[in-house]
Parts: sequence; structure tokens; C-alpha cells
Amino acid sequence: MATGMNDTLGKPLEGWRLRLYTVIFEADTRAGRLFDQWLIAVILASVLVVVLDSVQSLNSSYHMLFNGLEWIFTVAFTLEYVARLVCVRHPSRYALSFYGLIDLAALLPTYVALLVPEVHALIDVRVLRLLRVFRVFKLTAYITEFQSLGAALRASRRKILVFLSAVLMIVLVMGTLMYVVEGPANGFTNIPTSVYWAITTMTTVGFGDITPKTDLGRLIASVMMLLGWGTLAVPTGIVTAEMTSQRHTSRPTTRTCHECLTEGHSPDARFCAHCGTMLPTYQTEAKPRRLS
Repeated sequence: MATGMNDTLGKPLEGWRLRLYTVIFEADTRAGRLFDQWLIAVILASVLVVVLDSVQSLNSSYHMLFNGLEWIFTVAFTLEYVARLVCVRHPSRYALSFYGLIDLAALLPTYVALLVPEVHALIDVRVLRLLRVFRVFKLTAYITEFQSLGAALRASRRKILVFLSAVLMIVLVMGTLMYVVEGPANGFTNIPTSVYWAITTMTTVGFGDITPKTDLGRLIASVMMLLGWGTLAVPTGIVTAEMTSQRHTSRPTTRTCHECLTEGHSPDARFCAHCGTMLPTYQTEAKPRRLS
């Protein structure tokens, strides 16, 4: 009962836990930037080792070296994962978050590989952790545009769904028509196969595994190819229009809420925009640096 209550209320951040939290989660600090930059380098090195280990000639010559390096990386990532759980107020909340699950997925393959060697290739899931690159570079313009793109996609999702519905109806009708015109003799063995051809043609991919043989079929294919040029431009125009209408008044940073672990709070924010928790004073005391 006491354990559940502590996890619900959250352990206060103070002393070494607060300093550790600042280093691990706050890329706006010098120590935080260095920590994330070294973490990115280690992730890239670990993925490179796995990729090189998959080459048979290199594996036969440097198998012991690759295996030793992999365990060094795994121990490092394990210590980092434990440190994250120790310094946050709600360890279970971080463990079940997106990055928490990615961190755990980056560790499990190596340990599971002790019992099932075939799982070793799954270690490449660590590359997903490179999503932290947005925090490391701390380029406010890129973070702002990333959030702008997300907001534009959310705002235009209904228009895009309507557009995709229209495209699906077109490829279904055209695929069925091609099935009638060409038939099984020319490779259009059924309607699903014909719809697959219609999708590849309309998106201008054109694998060439199925091609029309009749003059009418080629005419239909030509119309779909020309239609595909306009089709590809529509969703781009929808999202671009939404991005143009977006107006940002604040410049988000990597400031992180201790309570809900959400990032992107503005430099002058005093409370979390998601849960209302007061942000720590050590964050608000930092003054923005001038650009020379």
C-alpha cells in the first residue's frame, strides 16, 4: 500500500536526484547537452557494431571483439536506464512512456540473446532512440517546425482522410475495370491484384510486374498515370496550407516537467502546460543567450 501511494504521489526531486535529473533530462544545460551527445555517439557505435557483425567475413575474424563491445554497450545502456528510473518522480510512468519502452526494447534483445541467439538482430531497435536528436541539437527553429508539422497534420487529418477515401474509391473502380478489360490472361487474375496494380500505377511507382497488354488497358493506365501526378500534390497542399496558417508566439525549449515528463515548455513558463505542476526554479533562472 505504501509503495503504491509513493508511486502515485511521486518522490520529490532534491539533492543528487535533482542534479542527475538535470543532466539526463534537461538538454538546455551544458551537462545535459554533453550527456545526450555522448549518448547519441554510443548508440551509433552500438548499431554500427551490430551491422558489421552481420557481415560474415567480419564476424568470422572479429566475433569476440564485436561480442565484447556489444556487452559494453548493453551495460552502459542498462546503467542509463536505471539512472532514468531512479531520478524521475514516477519511475513506472517513465517506464511505460514512449521513450521508456524504447529504452527497455534496446536492452532486452542482448539479454534474451543469451537464451535465443536468433534474437540478436533485434538490437538494431536502438536506432529508434536517435529520436532524441531533436533535444541534443537544441535548435529552436527545428523544434518549432517539428511541432508546426505535427499541428498541421492534426488540423488537416479530416481533409486527408476524405482525400484518401476518394483515392481508394478510384483505385477500386479502376482496378475492377482493368480486371474486366485485361482479365487473367494478361496477369490481372483477380480484383485485389488489379487494385494493387492500380495503386502502384496511380502513385507512379510502376513495378512492372503486371502490365496491360490491350490498347484499352494501356489507355486506362495512361489516364491513371497522369491522374497520379495531381493525386500526389493534393495532401502536400493540404498540409502546407495548414502550416501556413500556424502562428507560433513562443519558442519552445527542452524544459521538462518533473511530474508528467513532457517537454517543450516556453522559457518564461512557470507551470506545466499539460498537468499544471510548477516548474523547478533552476529552469526559470536560466537566461537566454544572445546570438552573436
